[in-house]
Amino acid sequence: MADLLGKDFTPPDIHGKVTGRAKYAEDFRMDGMLFCRLLKSPMPHCRVLGIDASAALAMEGVVAILTAEEVPEQPGPANNILTNEPHFVGEPILAVAAVTETIAQNAIEAIELDLEALPFCVDPLESLRPGGPNARTAGNTVESGEVQEVKWTEQDFAAAGEGELPMGEPGAEWSYGDIDAGFAEASIILDETFVTAGTSHHSMEPRTAMAYWQNGKCYLYGSTQSQSHVHPGIAAYIGIEEENLVYIAEYCGGGFGSKGGAYPLLSIPAHMSRKTQRPVLMRISRAEEYFLGSARPGFQGRIKIGFRDDGRMTAADLYILQENGPNAGFTDMGSAASMISIVYTPLNMRYRGLSILTNTPPRGAQRGPGQNQMAPAIEPLLDEAARRLGLDQVAIRRINAPTHDSRYGADRGPITSAYMREALDQGAERFGWEERRARSGQRDGSKVRGVAVGQAFHSAGRSGLDGLVRITPDGKLHIHSGVGNLGTYSYASTSRVAAEVLKCPWENSEIIRGDSSKGLPWNLGQFGSNTSFTMTRTNFAAATDAVRKLKEIAARRLGGSASGYDIGNETVFARGNPSRRLTYAQAAQAAIEIGGEFSGHEAPEDIHDMTRRAVAGLAGTGLIGVARDNLEQTGMVPAFAVGFIEIELDLETGSIEIIDYLGVADCGTVLHPQGLATQIKGGGVQGFGMAVSERHVYDAHWGLPASVGFYQAKPPTYLDVPSKMDWHAVDQPDPNNPVGSKGIGEPTMGCAGAALVCAISDALGGHYFNRIPVVADMIINTVSQRTQSHRPLQVNTQ
Repeated sequence: MADLLGKDFTPPDIHGKVTGRAKYAEDFRMDGMLFCRLLKSPMPHCRVLGIDASAALAMEGVVAILTAEEVPEQPGPANNILTNEPHFVGEPILAVAAVTETIAQNAIEAIELDLEALPFCVDPLESLRPGGPNARTAGNTVESGEVQEVKWTEQDFAAAGEGELPMGEPGAEWSYGDIDAGFAEASIILDETFVTAGTSHHSMEPRTAMAYWQNGKCYLYGSTQSQSHVHPGIAAYIGIEEENLVYIAEYCGGGFGSKGGAYPLLSIPAHMSRKTQRPVLMRISRAEEYFLGSARPGFQGRIKIGFRDDGRMTAADLYILQENGPNAGFTDMGSAASMISIVYTPLNMRYRGLSILTNTPPRGAQRGPGQNQMAPAIEPLLDEAARRLGLDQVAIRRINAPTHDSRYGADRGPITSAYMREALDQGAERFGWEERRARSGQRDGSKVRGVAVGQAFHSAGRSGLDGLVRITPDGKLHIHSGVGNLGTYSYASTSRVAAEVLKCPWENSEIIRGDSSKGLPWNLGQFGSNTSFTMTRTNFAAATDAVRKLKEIAARRLGGSASGYDIGNETVFARGNPSRRLTYAQAAQAAIEIGGEFSGHEAPEDIHDMTRRAVAGLAGTGLIGVARDNLEQTGMVPAFAVGFIEIELDLETGSIEIIDYLGVADCGTVLHPQGLATQIKGGGVQGFGMAVSERHVYDAHWGLPASVGFYQAKPPTYLDVPSKMDWHAVDQPDPNNPVGSKGIGEPTMGCAGAALVCAISDALGGHYFNRIPVVADMIINTVSQRTQSHRPLQVNTQ
């Protein structure tokens, strides 16, 4: 199957994006539409005692105010729609609707709040101290969905050495092997404390939304990186049945995990529209996006690793304290541990972790959650081990790299494929590793060269979702996709599998997506690097079902058995006599006439209710191919990535110039080369930001943010990266996918960030900074042998 797959093409939404005709949520307007603005908390933690909105309501053009009492209360420590007890600066308290956005904002400023300040915390370690502040009135951690309080003892803190992470009672723990025996076997042991900064998602498109009601249904235009997956959650936030929501999200200007699932802001225009009986648009500003757009959890961690003389990792002991924001947060710390278990395959391992609530923006999955924080923390230690053992940096990674037989995580489960060694070998050759390593440490005035390699991982595939295709009486193939358009074009590249199976020309195929009223199947969300693996399988399953039905229709109409027919050139024909044939158009018309499963009037029992509703809505319009992905999956599907980098570091200014970068992907069979190249390069840029510039900054005394804008935060620009970056793919098929594909989006960021941190360390003779981002003043202080401006375990620092 290679007519369409593995080749470049123009995704159908390209023209709209290039010409500006693509409509995002902010672009929609309706007659009588109101504009909604939010009144947000000025404090990190407080209680609303009173609201005086009389002046605001008296203003001409103000139509309504929506408060927390009027929207569904979210159970547990969840992200709120509106709240009377905000837990971070910027959390919405109420919303105002007016005839213009300016009037709505003026009304917001006219509202008087009576607020009671409550204790707050921006540093997990401070919260863990006896008597330390809690982020919530009920406690500082979440156990089984409930807020609990946990404190470490003074002895726990005293037991840690200067600059070392205390390791009190953990909230999670697992191990395999014999950790003590593993360290006893080691020739060298490294024991380091580290800090990784929390970072905003920085979605280029803020989470604007527009809603109106018609005939008992809510029509909502939003910004999400997923389509079908978010539908049930949005309906729940609005408080309606799923079938009474029409959700439209044709385009998404970035999400990076923060828009993978439903989020409460989407429902505010819907609630306001229901109250006012008018369409409502709520635009979110760049500053508001910083507060409301989710963030990556920060880590305060400690890792102890042992190596044999040959470089094999004999033991890894990891403890992570996770800064989790004010709510349930995400599973980053456990994912970080699992990453170590598969990327370095230590012979023995122990993991302990504890997540602590802070009064900072809510945390959620951000590209490579956990895995990508871990990569720049541990990869420089592999370089240190290589230096002490007299090994090459690529060689020590190759020695510990996973194979197809490697096991993963706490339960030591199997994986489907691993080509990390091939990625290292092919990348080293393409990058000219040996030649570049010879330039390591070379001086040119105040500038010094650094050369390095970094690795990363993320799981990259799921199964059990639904596929849906339709051939109409005009002979056209309609591929119904519940995949969101998050910017990677995976919605299109995975849809091409259906056309490939049905041997349909791409020019006669159409992707139906972006609008739940058009009959979309139940698909997984676009997160976790899963789409390439997951959705090629669903489209393969649906198209295979359509092929079966084409053959059965031909047998009914032309005689013989279905097994005697084949497909090609948009026809189904008898193998022994190709002149006995039906065109796809004729077969589609026959499907309508035959009815039953052929026309969609009957559906498989094992499909999701959303898919069942979609099939029912399409019944009688053509030949329906629909199936649940019941293909075999024998283990966790891993995506691996390797980054090679050369930099020039200015010892006087601390500035870094990236001379060259190569990203290498183990992503199975390549579906769309241009799309993959963009993923690798874009992930590289985001990884560079994680390594040297992006971070949350919060004032420890007042709990106020100091890095709200792009410039303070700070994601890289074109000026911060090479004008050209190289990419490569191992291009070996994964055996659990019918076309060999698996995902790759997330580890391309982690390997780049790790490579850059390692290159800085290399340029400085092996100095380990113990934290990211590595900013200019840290480099200058190291070169001049001055103490750093931050304490070793301090978080949310400038």
